Amino acid sequence: MHPILFEFRGFPVYTYGLLLAAAYLLGLQFALIRARSRGLDPNRVMDLGIWIIVSALVGAKLMLIVVERDKFGWSPTDLLNLFRSAGVFYGGLIAAVTVALWYLWRHKMPVWTVTDVFAPGIALGHVIGRFGCLFAGCCFGLPTTKPWGITFHNEFAAQNVGTPLGVPLHPTQLYEAGAELLILGALLLTERKGRPFPGRTFWSYMLLYGVSRFIIEFYRGDTRGTVPVLSMILSTSQFVSLLVVPLSIIMLVVLGRRLAPLPADTATRRVKAA
Repeated sequence: MHPILFEFRGFPVYTYGLLLAAAYLLGLQFALIRARSRGLDPNRVMDLGIWIIVSALVGAKLMLIVVERDKFGWSPTDLLNLFRSAGVFYGGLIAAVTVALWYLWRHKMPVWTVTDVFAPGIALGHVIGRFGCLFAGCCFGLPTTKPWGITFHNEFAAQNVGTPLGVPLHPTQLYEAGAELLILGALLLTERKGRPFPGRTFWSYMLLYGVSRFIIEFYRGDTRGTVPVLSMILSTSQFVSLLVVPLSIIMLVVLGRRLAPLPADTATRRVKAA
């Protein structure tokens, strides 16, 4: 655990910030490679990627303020803590998707093809980002007696994000990194299988991430906002997952029926009939 990687002329270089930058850059580079193979304008995709990065950063911080509104104020200390904090991934994802849809509409780009291009890059970036959370001590898990429990000892992390020290915890950062890695593999292995259609990769990512995040949240131990749903107390991310998962299923069904290519024999019969 190394929340501060090193100091440069008296200024700390935070491990989380460095890995977050690497996550965005590698995710964007992966998206650019996929965009070129699909005949998309790489310059437009690069511009879109920059918009996504900025909106994701802002959205993650804004949702963090919402779910932990009692923790952050306008004092210099509070603002510094907000800058150091990881933010809420769902906040960044929602903001990035919203801005991306606006950009795609404005420039008349194929919406679902472009979102399919970016989806695996999001998963890749999230894998790297969660290792940043591990080094920073944030997004920690509940106490556990399991042999794979992880124990933190860094005083700075305890002061910065409230990481419990000297207690074995569920390594929820690694749970999520592992889940994202499996999702990445599943997306890449299946996107050309069956009857692919534009939007399938993106909404498959949303579906798989929503399910995995909902489950992993039960093992999270950090203090976050909660939402009462059906007599249960769920975290904000679990509540968002309850919305994302059914929406993803609906979109996969709708887009599959509307955009899936016709089987070869059916298409041939229609041509002959015409």
